[in-house]
Amino acid sequence: MSMAGSFGGHRQRLAARVGALLLLLLLAGCSSTMFGPGSGTVPQGPVQAVPAGTDPEDAIIGRREHPRIVAAYGGVYKNPRAEVMVARVVSRLLSAANQPDSNFTVTILDSAQVNAFALPGGFIYVTRGILALANDEAELAAVLAHEIAHVVLRHAQARSDRVKTSELVDKVISGVFGGNLDTDQGAAQSRVSLAAFSQAQELEADVEGIKIAGRAGYDPHAAARFLSAMGRFSAYLDGADSGDQSGDFLSTHPSTPDRIQKAIEAARSFGAPGIGETNKVGYLAAIDGLRFGDSPSQGAIIGQNFVHPELKFVFTVPARYSLQNSQGAVVGIAGDGEAVRFDSAEVPRSMPLTDYLNSGWIAGLDASSVKAESHNNIEMASGLAKTDQWVFRVTAVRFDGEVYRFIFAARSDSSAFAQAAAQTIASFRQASADDLRQVRTIEIKVVTAQPGDTANTFAAKMTGVTDRMVLFNILNNRFDGDPIVGGQQYKVVVLR
Repeated sequence: MSMAGSFGGHRQRLAARVGALLLLLLLAGCSSTMFGPGSGTVPQGPVQAVPAGTDPEDAIIGRREHPRIVAAYGGVYKNPRAEVMVARVVSRLLSAANQPDSNFTVTILDSAQVNAFALPGGFIYVTRGILALANDEAELAAVLAHEIAHVVLRHAQARSDRVKTSELVDKVISGVFGGNLDTDQGAAQSRVSLAAFSQAQELEADVEGIKIAGRAGYDPHAAARFLSAMGRFSAYLDGADSGDQSGDFLSTHPSTPDRIQKAIEAARSFGAPGIGETNKVGYLAAIDGLRFGDSPSQGAIIGQNFVHPELKFVFTVPARYSLQNSQGAVVGIAGDGEAVRFDSAEVPRSMPLTDYLNSGWIAGLDASSVKAESHNNIEMASGLAKTDQWVFRVTAVRFDGEVYRFIFAARSDSSAFAQAAAQTIASFRQASADDLRQVRTIEIKVVTAQPGDTANTFAAKMTGVTDRMVLFNILNNRFDGDPIVGGQQYKVVVLR
């Protein structure tokens, strides 16, 4: 029911590549949980009042889903200065949206993703990734106003009704007529209609959000600036050319260039660029020291190692694997036809790991291949599964009372594939003090330009990241050739 990624949410090509392959793993009874803070029960404060005119059912949905959202995005990010700033901006926007007596529950999520979304009942979420990318208070106001617009316009409820209609079409085609959902024209038209409906919502929320932010006294052109920065940052993460920002045809969001143009048109109704408040100095002061990138509390990738400093384990993948720490899992790619997923599972303490592997959560499992084993005095069980197109080597690991899973997938069961799985599993062990010392955090640091400073000197200050000049330009929404202004503040990222 969430308007997930409604103001963005960068695409991650590595995760997308592994996504299609690991879709085969979404089988009956498969239960995966986040490892690290935010999983399980999330302490809740007093129940907030909800926006005026909110359907009681919407409020129930929001309160029910809130802890799940928090858990899925790594928990709540605690930063008093940022929290005060966000609360102040929301208060101004609510007055401008004719919702002065409504209380929206706004949560900063401990996620590096550039994302914001809303739930029915007045629940709004922004990630610290958005706070890191924005350059002034007006850009943050544009994001928050967009989400307030979704709630005020009751988009979540409309989306829910439309999804139900689309699902009904699919059921009729597959269940009554025996059609193929991949080829049937009726189902395809339904999906296109649903995607277009979602795009229309986004554009409507863009325009309404710009109006709300403008009425609140913020620079209405900030939305276009932030959309531009978001597109460039997405390309940086993808490793793609920054000029390629076109969206997929069935994307639930309009392409970035289209949104930017419409945002500019909406902002011009207030006036030319240069009007409205930005409060860049106050904003940068609020985010100085903000964590950047993955949170160590969710594990850290150090070369070919994945180290979890809180759960205190480490494992190593072969050199040909490229690791990424995604939501709820660590994924690795070795070419287009081989991948590994590491996540956690809910398994009763009394259940043997061999029984868990045989419990039916993975298709094509060869029961005769399932065996108990141990590495580094850690209990494990492994097995082999095959489908028409894929081979899976799966291992369950019980460490410190919790169960984790390695799921290797390849087109064929080659000796190299088997060896990679065996080496990775054998490397799983308790993290040493030396392992834990390697885990460091990256944070935003605000630096004032001094006489003689250039973009090169600022980029040289950046540590712990690649393509430092490119990232410096994106984080400060500047381009090659733009001058560095003495006395002006700029963002850099540094290891701490």
